[in-house]
Amino acid sequence: MAFFSKLDGRVVAAPSILSADFASLAEEVRRTREGGAELVHFDVMDNHFVPNLTIGPMVADSLASAVDLPIDAHLMVESPDNLIPAFIDAGVASISVQPEVVRHLHRTLTMIRRGGCEAGVALNPTTSLSSIEWALPYIDYINVMTVNPGFGGQDFIPEMADKVRRLKQMTDLPIQVDGGITEKTAPVAVEAGARVLVAGSAVFKGDDPAEQLRRILQAGRNAAP
Repeated sequence: MAFFSKLDGRVVAAPSILSADFASLAEEVRRTREGGAELVHFDVMDNHFVPNLTIGPMVADSLASAVDLPIDAHLMVESPDNLIPAFIDAGVASISVQPEVVRHLHRTLTMIRRGGCEAGVALNPTTSLSSIEWALPYIDYINVMTVNPGFGGQDFIPEMADKVRRLKQMTDLPIQVDGGITEKTAPVAVEAGARVLVAGSAVFKGDDPAEQLRRILQAGRNAAP
């Protein structure tokens, strides 16, 4: 179920379900596909690593059975190793972890890959790029958090564009950006080197999620070299 390894430099959009209507989650995701969604960003929060509590493997399993888009699980939790097997069994395509809380990153990334999923890391705004330097051979994609994780609706942190640029100089791995991605900030992220645009509030808080996502995606693609 490779997704990131087949991007080939394309700019794609991934709706973040954190801001979706959970009572109609599958339908919400299907609507975004009409706007060009190619990936679903699945936010997992434990009320420990971040000050919020969301959903887990059972919901991922149900969603994977109901939609035909790959699911990218972002584990914003203190003990991701305990959850990884369940998410692999749920049928997600990729799993990213926060290196700030992983004790043995190589072991965790290897676990994800051996389970048949692509392995990613998500970096908080103030986390140094050097923290993943020696893990790069075992990473399939990198998620640069452009807000502090935990809640939707936050503003894009401008300095994160430079972080993406520096990361692009460090590796050719696909770069995902997550947080405050809108029609205005998508071009900034893409110009810096990002290729996967995760958008939540800007998509689901409007009247037409498909159209909102389409505008964000087009704005990003217009900024691509």
